[in-house]
Amino acid sequence: MKRLVALAWGLLAAAAQAAEPSTRAYVFQALLDGKPIGEHRFTVVTEGATRRVTSEADFKVTLLGLTAYRYRHRAQEQWAGDCLVSLASTTDDDGKASGVTLARAGDVDEITTATGRATVSGCLMTYAYWNPALLSQGRLLNPQTGKVAAVRIERVAAGRIAVRGVEVDAVDWRISGGDSPIDVWVSADGAWVGLDSVVAGGRHKLSYRLP
Repeated sequence: MKRLVALAWGLLAAAAQAAEPSTRAYVFQALLDGKPIGEHRFTVVTEGATRRVTSEADFKVTLLGLTAYRYRHRAQEQWAGDCLVSLASTTDDDGKASGVTLARAGDVDEITTATGRATVSGCLMTYAYWNPALLSQGRLLNPQTGKVAAVRIERVAAGRIAVRGVEVDAVDWRISGGDSPIDVWVSADGAWVGLDSVVAGGRHKLSYRLP
């Protein structure tokens, strides 16, 4: 009897532990042409098949001690498996404010921005670099603009990238079809470890690195 009771308590404890949400944070230093300008933090809370994701970016570019450009972005996302089910984002792009919301009803996503509403059917993802399923997508939602773009994601090359001061092997995956190509670096164990893109019409390079 004691063994049965102990076994029951063990199963209950294991079930409770399995139900506890797990949290993973990705905190990247943002660099413009190699110079630090702020950070972008992604917090992913997984509970069973659902995820809650918070994305927070804060950049400031200074010139001769003065602020030449400021960018702030925050997004709250809810996921069911690899499908986005809700989104609420706000962005301050150097004084220009914008917001996006997404609500899912059945197989349809309703996306609302300051310019109007649009509906999209099927499973939709944002630029969720932390999610390995991103690499198989043919379209992605920009959480700042609310636009859904057809994309092509392809393996460019293997290489090495600095991760917390140490060079590691990684693969460069390029996302094409949005505003500009984005190179996403994925380590040998499948973790997102870096990002490179071009901004300001190709005049500057934006990078994310793990400090």
